[in-house]
Amino acid sequence: MSAPLSARTERPVLVFDSGIGGLTVLREARVLMPDRRFVYIADDAGFPYGGWEEDRLRARIVDLFGQFIETYDPEIAVIACNTASTLVLEDLRNAYPSVPFVGTVPAIKPAAERTSSGLVSVLATPGTVKRAYTRDLIQSFARQCHVRLVGADQLAALAEAHIRGERIDEALVMEQIAPCFIEQDGRRTDIVVLACTHYPFLVNVFRRLAPWPVDWLDPAEAIARRTVSLLSPKKWAEDQLPHHDDLAVVTSNKPDYAIRRLMHGFGLHFN
Repeated sequence: MSAPLSARTERPVLVFDSGIGGLTVLREARVLMPDRRFVYIADDAGFPYGGWEEDRLRARIVDLFGQFIETYDPEIAVIACNTASTLVLEDLRNAYPSVPFVGTVPAIKPAAERTSSGLVSVLATPGTVKRAYTRDLIQSFARQCHVRLVGADQLAALAEAHIRGERIDEALVMEQIAPCFIEQDGRRTDIVVLACTHYPFLVNVFRRLAPWPVDWLDPAEAIARRTVSLLSPKKWAEDQLPHHDDLAVVTSNKPDYAIRRLMHGFGLHFN
């Protein structure tokens, strides 16, 4: 684990993900909060979360956050990961009541409000697909729609490889997204919910491979707006340089060259 922030006068916004997917949320959060410091934490030692037994993963994340809160004293914590949020968000709130937590859940409600065809797909990790939380969202907000849950077991890893600059197997990408596209009584799927923060990194690939155009619904902006709504406004200083000291942390403590280059590209530095 990295050393504590040198300046404790300003409590940062902590953004947590299993890997690099949460950078899509960080990007939107910075647009809305140019006056805030950020700590981005990637649990690369635990990635991918899909293969974890639920109780072990829950215990891991709750334990990690005890260390994060002690070290970085965040003003708010954003769980920029659908799998973690649908599993452990309430446990985190109960364990650390002094820290507000913002979760990431599948954008089923806005998808149901926007669809014209009534055919919506949710592209997620297998863990998110099987959660009762996800099915409760459908029952609460999308009962009038036909919602297909698609558990893609390899897309998160493909997104990690893609953003690192590695060549990916587009036939495998197509295989993973193909179940999202259904035709029924002359209607077609018109919205695909991206229910993993890694997936927006592949959205241009998705658009090119898709059998017909759809709205790929990215929740990152909504997560950022929710975070802003829970923070007290800060007065912007004219001479303040935005994000010059935002921090990157990886739980392995061994970021490779590709990760270092990627984090630096997002304006993050390692201690």
